[in-house]
Amino acid sequence: MVRLAPSILSADFAELAASIDAIAPAADLLHVDVMDGHFVPNLTIGPPVVRSIHGHTPLYLDCHLMMTNPGDYLGAFKKAGAGGCSVHVEVGGTDELIAQMRDLGLDAGLALNPDTPFEAVEPFLDRIDLLLVMSVFPGFGGQSFMPDVLPKIRAARAVIDRRGLDVAIQVDGGIDTRTAPLVVEAGATVLVAGNAIFGADDPLDAARRLRAAAERAAA
Repeated sequence: MVRLAPSILSADFAELAASIDAIAPAADLLHVDVMDGHFVPNLTIGPPVVRSIHGHTPLYLDCHLMMTNPGDYLGAFKKAGAGGCSVHVEVGGTDELIAQMRDLGLDAGLALNPDTPFEAVEPFLDRIDLLLVMSVFPGFGGQSFMPDVLPKIRAARAVIDRRGLDVAIQVDGGIDTRTAPLVVEAGATVLVAGNAIFGADDPLDAARRLRAAAERAAA
């Protein structure tokens, strides 16, 4: 089963509630990109906006923390209504961050950049719920998909299946109707899409077409 996670990074923030409502019928969860201007060269949102979104929609909030010090904010995101958080393996302290997410009752996700090898996250797979494979370098929406990550997705799928782990593989970056089948065939189960959905004239139709393309590949 493939799940769709529209990314609000590409939504109209002046009409954020309406933008979320428009795509909600086709969304399984909502992806929230949190950037600190240090780990990545951009700033986005924090717990107050997550709290507002949580009060507006019943959708599960999947928060991707592109932050140098995510441990300082995990509690705030949990309190704001995040269902799960993904932290980057590149920031270090991974054991402690996973334990902190578990203690808070958050679903634990671990993210890795396109140039980070799969081996960096492999030791932690039995302790997380979600592996987020970035198919662009994080920081800005609307980037082109990097096909070089496909072998990494396949490697993750092989290890997760061989070990019988219940870990979702999420892919984020340049996902559209052309690239969605590629990552699903490689083993992805959760697709993050921003510009391909919110940048379309009809975001709900775009989300449904994206889901259809992914499900055909998964069949």
